Amino acid sequence: MKYYKKIRLANNMLCIIRNATMDDAKSVLENTKIIREETDFLLSYPDEINFSVEEEEELLDDKENSPCEIQICALVDDRIIGLAKISAVGSKDKVKHRAELGISIEKAYYGKGIGTALTKACIECAKTAGYRQLELEVVAENKNAIALYKKFGFKEIGRNPRGFCSRYTGWQELKNSIEFFHIPKFFICSVSKHRFRLHSNGCCQPTDL
Repeated sequence: MKYYKKIRLANNMLCIIRNATMDDAKSVLENTKIIREETDFLLSYPDEINFSVEEEEELLDDKENSPCEIQICALVDDRIIGLAKISAVGSKDKVKHRAELGISIEKAYYGKGIGTALTKACIECAKTAGYRQLELEVVAENKNAIALYKKFGFKEIGRNPRGFCSRYTGWQELKNSIEFFHIPKFFICSVSKHRFRLHSNGCCQPTDL
């Protein structure tokens, strides 16, 4: 998928939100490692990022040409400072309405509106791709991310007290939630760790898919 938008950040700095291309492979990998060195809220550690530049190029090319998946990057002064993506949960009939969302931003750019812009971009792309449910996961201690997702209407239900086992802090609690309410073409259905699901029909029952 392709996406492109220019925004002004809270400090009036210009930020470009666009789909990543093959030419961004090295920068995407560098940013991925930088962010994982700054936070313990993500799934992987820097030493677990083992993609080669060539492998990342192939992945980004696939995403750019996919009708239903995308890797999005946020650029300030021509440097990638944040990433977001939409990935299909699966291609089987029972799950092809579902997509997963992930967002990460360098700490130096927290609080400037980039998270909001990336979340909006992912929701727009999910609608364009025809998904009826958008999901994401968040560590319970990640208060900034939780506040961001709540701003878009995501709610919590349930908990997984041993969802992650951090190398540094041990168990990290992951939360779930559910609430139905309307945003254009979508309804929130559920959340886990926070796992967020957006439905167009307002119902989670398989018979309503």
